[in-house]
Amino acid sequence: MHRRNLLALGAAGLATAALAQPGSRPPGGLSRLPGAEIPISSEERQARIARAQVLMRQQGISALLVEPGSSLVYFTGVRWSRSERLTCAIIPVEGEIGVVTPFFEEPSVRESLAVPAQVRTWQEHEDPLALVAGWLRDRRLGSGAVAIEETLRYFIVDGLKRNLPTARLVNGAAVVRGCRMIKSDAEIALMQRASDITLAAYRHTIPRIAEGMRPSDIGAIMNRATAALGGDPEFSLVLLGEAAAYPHGSGKPQRVKAGEVVLMDCGCTVQGYQSDISRTFVFGEPTAQQRKVWSEVQRGQQIAFEAAQVGAPAGRVDDAVRRYYASLGYGPDYRLPGLSHRTGHGIGLDGHEPVNLVRDETTMLAPGMCFSNEPGLYLPGAFGVRLEDCFHMTGSGPVWFSSPSVSIEQPV
Repeated sequence: MHRRNLLALGAAGLATAALAQPGSRPPGGLSRLPGAEIPISSEERQARIARAQVLMRQQGISALLVEPGSSLVYFTGVRWSRSERLTCAIIPVEGEIGVVTPFFEEPSVRESLAVPAQVRTWQEHEDPLALVAGWLRDRRLGSGAVAIEETLRYFIVDGLKRNLPTARLVNGAAVVRGCRMIKSDAEIALMQRASDITLAAYRHTIPRIAEGMRPSDIGAIMNRATAALGGDPEFSLVLLGEAAAYPHGSGKPQRVKAGEVVLMDCGCTVQGYQSDISRTFVFGEPTAQQRKVWSEVQRGQQIAFEAAQVGAPAGRVDDAVRRYYASLGYGPDYRLPGLSHRTGHGIGLDGHEPVNLVRDETTMLAPGMCFSNEPGLYLPGAFGVRLEDCFHMTGSGPVWFSSPSVSIEQPV
């Protein structure tokens, strides 16, 4: 049977809830995936702040400084972009947080502020770091250890040093990671919905791939499907033929051709929480070598999953996969043909967040941690295979967010 027909049969699961609900558009159309998405509550964000304050007391930290980005969203709900005009939150070791923002931005910042906070504003001619320093001095925190969220830009650190020379600035990664690495049930539910949407979008997209299409054509179908199903498209990386041998692709022109590999790496967000799923298949009839490599990656992904056990160092997952691949003649280590990148990464509000499933990572796996599992194999000059699904840790071990591929003929 021609590959296109096999794909159509494999995608018959599109008579799933996503496409078979009353009120759906005609065949080929999509409607919002059934089910509710429950935003993170103000109470949960306040509990996160309380958890950060416990960690700060344990580490002798007086305050934590956070600027726009995923950590600001995590603690305060404020969704804001970084610019030369400083907006930031200050989490003290005790009491209510502070928010510093430009005067003319205050109404907009307050729209997404989801926790009680004391807001101070600065005018265009003023130094916002002087305002931050004053806030800390007013609470007698100016001579203690002030933790800096690890992605903070240098001009903020430099300005705080200048305005508050009595403070000792320290890395706040242990506090932020100590909160964010362990996901709550509410966070996991949003990540599950994002994964469900991405899988449904794959089911819609793969049967519609046609010979001669460019990566951008396929990505556009995937993004439209994701949006129709209720997700916010985050990325749609499509690699064709030899380009699949290079994990993040090639700038060379690519077109879908019979007998060549199609590698898709796509994700979306729901309430800010991300999915990240990769599928590899062949347009047409797979060769014996393509089938062999695909099956080896499928087994590598399962070995990684089995190695991810509570209490094990995160690096052990990567070690297990590399031992298996080396036994097949790949590598060793990061050498090609083989696995040239880590086995997986943390995921949540960021597509990539600490910690990684990579050699020498000693952080112990614990319930609530979430990771990608993507031990690809890459054959330069020929093709690559990457199968990626994410999982979360529970007390009894890992649980998939998305069901892994069954076969090269049935990628979803």
